[in-house]
Amino acid sequence: MTAVSPPSPMSTEVDLAPLAALASRWLPGGEGPFECQVMPGGASTRRYFRVRRGPVSAVAMYVPDGTKAEEVVHGSPARARWPFLEVRDLLASRGVDVPALLAEDTARGWLLIEDLGDETLAAYLAAHPDAREALYVGAVTGLARAQAALRELPAGSIVASRAFDEDLLLWELHHFREWVLDARGCALEPAARARFDGIAGRLAARIAGWPRVFVHRDYQSRNLMVRSGGELCWLDFQDALLGPRIYDVVALLNDSYQVFDRPFVEARIDDYARAAGIAGEGRAVLGREFDLVTVQRKLKDAGRFIFIDRVKGNPSFLRFVEPTLAKARASLARLADDEDMRALTEVLSGALPA
Repeated sequence: MTAVSPPSPMSTEVDLAPLAALASRWLPGGEGPFECQVMPGGASTRRYFRVRRGPVSAVAMYVPDGTKAEEVVHGSPARARWPFLEVRDLLASRGVDVPALLAEDTARGWLLIEDLGDETLAAYLAAHPDAREALYVGAVTGLARAQAALRELPAGSIVASRAFDEDLLLWELHHFREWVLDARGCALEPAARARFDGIAGRLAARIAGWPRVFVHRDYQSRNLMVRSGGELCWLDFQDALLGPRIYDVVALLNDSYQVFDRPFVEARIDDYARAAGIAGEGRAVLGREFDLVTVQRKLKDAGRFIFIDRVKGNPSFLRFVEPTLAKARASLARLADDEDMRALTEVLSGALPA
């Protein structure tokens, strides 16, 4: 028997019988019924439940049948796996801390993984602000070590099959234009639109032309869990791909959900550079890459937040739109010696006064 607590409209849309069967195989002992509690979700349609029997608990991840495209099966039919599972195994094999896999029933849309509690890095910082520097030093140095360990990927790896290429980077910039500008009645006039398109194309080509490394793609405070000893465990890595070395550093230090002063950001970029063996002129280049990727990513993020509201009916991210745009503007200001970035500042200022 499975009890769902607290009641939620979300839970009534999900057939919990397969989860109960999966959990019963992993939690066979103990007293009383299995309990299944709805957990908060993020921007995706994946859903999470905490399953408990007595003192033992686990987290169940559910991918609805209608959106299995989020977990496109990869590999030969005999060895097909969800990207979440393939990337999890890859990261674990290279020494990255990821949740343990306890059981899987992907045919019915379910995974059972280690229960890491509720302390994401974001939640932990809210309660322990004094720990911020130590945790972020660990986050950037751990990222540098992971990039080095993942320099060589297995043959046929899904990570190696996709990249932040010119097409994807450009699509994301136009995602910003479509949702932050067009959808909100701030569409660019033809001349400004042509100018934006040219700048977006050149920025995408510039970033796509840099050397590529393993990229988590959303390495930020809501996707890192803090273990009891202060170690960070990675989550939400199923979309990992190849891209710029600085991309995950940008995601972490220009996180839409956190606010850092500039000295803190610069110090953490220094920490990353030391861990990655980047010094001298290379550090200056790294700082330039940081600002260029910030412009691209933060514009995309702002567009995504509005898309999630307008298309998915989830307005909870709207409060981050303006802070996210502010981060892009700050990087644009530091890139004022770049002709395209000056022009982009003018285009955006005309459509979106700060």
